[in-house]
Formats: sequence, C-alpha cells, structure tokens
Amino acid sequence: MAAQLSTVAREAVDHVSPVPHFPGAVSVVRRRVRAVLAEWGLCPDVTMDALLVVSELLTNALVHAVPPATLRLSWVRVDERSALRVEVTDAGRALPARQSDDPDEHGRGIAIVTALSARCGIHVHTGGITHWADLFVA
Repeated sequence: MAAQLSTVAREAVDHVSPVPHFPGAVSVVRRRVRAVLAEWGLCPDVTMDALLVVSELLTNALVHAVPPATLRLSWVRVDERSALRVEVTDAGRALPARQSDDPDEHGRGIAIVTALSARCGIHVHTGGITHWADLFVA
C-alpha cells in the first residue's frame, strides 16, 4: 500500500473546495473529502484521522469565523516523510482563544487536531486566517 500511496501522492494535485456557510456543511464537505482521499489511495486509519481533523477545523470556521471559508488538501514533506496537509482558510482575523463556559460542549477541537497531527498551526495573512494540520501518511 505504501508504494501505491507514494505514486498517488506524487500524481495527486491539491484539492480545493469552498465551504458553504450553513449548519450541514461539515457533513457535506466530509463526504467530499472521503471520496478524494479514497481516490488518492490513503489508508483507512489516516483517512479517519484526516476526516476528524477536517471536521474540527471546518466546525471552528463555521462557528467562529467570517465567511467565505475554503478547504485545501495537499501533499507536503515533513521531516523527510509524506504528509497530508489540511487547511481551512476564512476571511476573519485571529481572535484570542476563548475559554468555554461548558468544556464538555466546546473547546476540544484544537486539542483533537493537535493530538492527531504531526504538526499544526495558524497563519494570519491579508486574506484572512488559515488553520492547518499535517498528518503523516507513511
């Protein structure tokens, strides 16, 4: 499978998708991402982690950010290893992290992203803000 993934990863182009700003958008985009990752030959374990990361970053953008939002999947090298990069960009500006009144309901998304990714971060730029995460694939 790793040899197949390497070939697919080298040939795959970025996948860019606008994120509709409505309550059901996360599930719609997740289905699209699942199909793309299957086409790229990503193993099931990494696919599930990637879908969780996508869900958390999209939910964050839909709840806290300024539309429009865009999802990008791409291939990067991290410490000489292939990694899937998940990016969600929105038109907002960086806001200080808020403490939720109810930690059982909100506030775990970034912790989940951090736990599942090799590295993650935020890039603030003139067009808005991009939250990103890299997941090792091999």
